[in-house]
Amino acid sequence: MEDDRILARERQQMEEIRELDLEELRVEEVDDLHDSSGDERDLTGRGSSDEYTFNNCLASLHTYLGEVEDTHHRVTFLDGGAILNLPIFYLEGVVLFPEAILPLRVIQPNFVVAVERALTQVDAPYTIGVIRVYRDPDNGRIRFSNIGTTAEIRQYRRLEDGSLNVVTRGQQRFHLRRRWIDVEGAPCGEVQIIQEDIPLRAPRDAFGAVAPFSKPGGHHFSRILPSNNSQAKSNESMDVDNDSEVNSDESFERALSLTEREIHQSVVDSYYGSDTMDESTTTTSSDDEKSQSQFQGSQSKDSDSTDSLHSCPENNNVDLGSSSKSDMQSCKQKEPDRCWRNTDLKQFRRAPRAFWPYWVYRMYDSYCLAERAADMWKQIVGAPSMDSLLKKPDLLSFYIASKIPVSESTRQELLEIDGISYRLRREIELLQSVDLIQCKTCQTVIAKRSDMLVMSSEGPLGAYVNPNGYVHEIMTLYKANGLALIGRAASEYSWFPGYAWTITNCATCETHMGWHFTATNKNLKPRLFWGVRSSQVSDDLH
Repeated sequence: MEDDRILARERQQMEEIRELDLEELRVEEVDDLHDSSGDERDLTGRGSSDEYTFNNCLASLHTYLGEVEDTHHRVTFLDGGAILNLPIFYLEGVVLFPEAILPLRVIQPNFVVAVERALTQVDAPYTIGVIRVYRDPDNGRIRFSNIGTTAEIRQYRRLEDGSLNVVTRGQQRFHLRRRWIDVEGAPCGEVQIIQEDIPLRAPRDAFGAVAPFSKPGGHHFSRILPSNNSQAKSNESMDVDNDSEVNSDESFERALSLTEREIHQSVVDSYYGSDTMDESTTTTSSDDEKSQSQFQGSQSKDSDSTDSLHSCPENNNVDLGSSSKSDMQSCKQKEPDRCWRNTDLKQFRRAPRAFWPYWVYRMYDSYCLAERAADMWKQIVGAPSMDSLLKKPDLLSFYIASKIPVSESTRQELLEIDGISYRLRREIELLQSVDLIQCKTCQTVIAKRSDMLVMSSEGPLGAYVNPNGYVHEIMTLYKANGLALIGRAASEYSWFPGYAWTITNCATCETHMGWHFTATNKNLKPRLFWGVRSSQVSDDLH
């Protein structure tokens, strides 16, 4: 009887194993179908967010650190240029940006002393400095970066063995002036807070109601104001208090004489046909006869410009040649008002009055660049939304820099860039060029950018710390190639609750690339994903 029960139990276990195997096969088949179906995946190649049941807020809480106490202390920002001494944490493979979360597992006694000192220091309480260290590829020597970020200690917990679990948040960039080890062994440094610039906007007066005109031949057609009634009325129209009068298309048309209309039309044609601008100051004309003589004088010097100036608005694309003047006169005599009534006078409002055309200002407008970078980020990553950061280009630039899936050296480059517009422009270049994720050692292609997966509310790249105190910045991918699993899966100290982790090496060079995460709960989706260390990603993005 006992043998029968054992056999029955074994048969039951065999059946359960078969059912699990079949279930895994079914999951793989569904994933394959999703890969081949364009309707089930968005443009980035990821599955629909409705398929995922994992709460990505859990990863950003770093629950694997256990219960940590909130310090209930928020650091005020230090003035730009301020010089102070701080405990310094030198981290390999980590680049901390303002507003980014950095967990720490402090085990070494000298760093424990550094944290305790930070909690009680007067100049900047609850603040440490974080510097990236790296090995020189030529000789293997350790190098220290000159630009780092202050980190505010927001949560911490002291364990029975004397170690500390700490959660920090990046605050401000600084320049490391000098560093030393104090008598207690704590690493310290003298830092100078970097003064951040103000987001740039295109100047409001970059374009106005009417623009100065620069003729290639050298004659400058200046802004000519209405002169139908008297010189006094012209001076009155030039007053800046009459902006509401100028802003109306109808009043603008009525205020112009026929000759002035011709000249202003040539301004529009010249603006849309050439980017050449002139910064000359504007002058006014006293009457229609003076404008006409100035206009005819320019005709004798440059016939091509004359053709442009004498073109009727309804026949802008016609080459008038030698008969342009007579045709123009007939157009004046017949229906001068109808010619201009069909013209979009809003073009005049867009005419630039600055030296550079408007698109040049947009190239360095922090708000325009922020909107463009956010749109590209949404197309590539998909989530989370960054609409709240569009009005804060400085924070947006730091957010993208801290989450963009590139190597640590490239991210250090972004940290060292002074100027919001320059940093955003560089990030846009990277977002346009990021295509392949490759092994740093052997250049084996691991994944594509379309394989990125957001498993944390912080984004597709984040910092996590293991039980031994090593901090790893990893990018999460729903698919990866060329990786070999090492050892068995373990669920203890998992960075993603509900998932077991397995070490993965590059199958070509056997370098430690990251981890493979598999769901321990049948109802948890995605069923599996990969975490790749950013410190092992190649700088070659194409």
